[in-house]
Amino acid sequence: MRAQVLHKVNLIEERPLVDEAVPEPTLRPEDVLINVKACGVCHSNLHMIEGEFLPAGFPGKLPIVPGHEISGAIEKVGENVGTWKVGQRVGVQVLYESCGRCEYCLTGRENLCPKLKSTGENVDGGYAEFIAAPSDFIYQVPENLGFEEAAPLFCPGVTAYRAVKRAGVRLGQKVAVLGIGGVGSMSVQFAQLAGGEVTAVDVTKEKLDLALELGAENAVLAGEFGKLGKFDVVMIHTPSQKAIDQAVKSVKPGGTILQAVFGNIFVNFDQEYTVVSSVIGTRIDMLDALKFASERKVKVKWQAFKLEEANDVLLRLKKGEIVGRAVLVP
Repeated sequence: MRAQVLHKVNLIEERPLVDEAVPEPTLRPEDVLINVKACGVCHSNLHMIEGEFLPAGFPGKLPIVPGHEISGAIEKVGENVGTWKVGQRVGVQVLYESCGRCEYCLTGRENLCPKLKSTGENVDGGYAEFIAAPSDFIYQVPENLGFEEAAPLFCPGVTAYRAVKRAGVRLGQKVAVLGIGGVGSMSVQFAQLAGGEVTAVDVTKEKLDLALELGAENAVLAGEFGKLGKFDVVMIHTPSQKAIDQAVKSVKPGGTILQAVFGNIFVNFDQEYTVVSSVIGTRIDMLDALKFASERKVKVKWQAFKLEEANDVLLRLKKGEIVGRAVLVP
């Protein structure tokens, strides 16, 4: 099969992904083989490829095929797979597999499993024509969603859904979403569904226009955000220390900061506020996010590119030129 393979971490400008022929994945008895129809391009893919995630242990192996938001059709099923059939439309999220036995797995928090495997980070992912995935960790793609539209639900969709839950957004709260990339554009919608009055914040007008299209009540450039007063909830979806610092200044006493990116947060002991984090999403979160999308309560803004354009797409993402979600199509 064709795949985009990372052999050595490097700046994306050096075009580290190699388009090459690799063997199709070998199926375990509990796995299915998925013919990849679309794979979203996440900013965390860029961080991993460029080596920023090495302190966290990613990539967990080299060479590796990146990509963790995948939609496709089942090509083969393992001998112990009983419920899935060839031809079914399915998706794979970041949560590739968990142990199923630890306290987190047994209490429905498998996203916190210490033995969690991450798609495209320590097992091969979706920048390829095929992927093997555990049958207990795949999800049916709703019939009314195309493959390109569905793929981003398996990272930005589920990540934003859980982030809004973790932030505890309630009816009537003023909510600021900092960074209107893939996850931020979905958080705008889920926060509004939860009853929040949403203000979108970004450095580009194109992304603010997208936020307004998706239902945000207000949209402002990052330089103007500090003039808007205080917010009940501030959600940080941009990997910027300036954004984190501004969130601390802009949250109400007693409010909540949701930090979904790497960075250092300053705790102001003269104020009282809650800082929470959020890590991808559980299988239940994933099912909920798909249900909202199938009911057209949230939507995905996407652009399709050829699989062999992966290096170029990631470079555009680094430059902030992608509005919505880029999707690679084999």
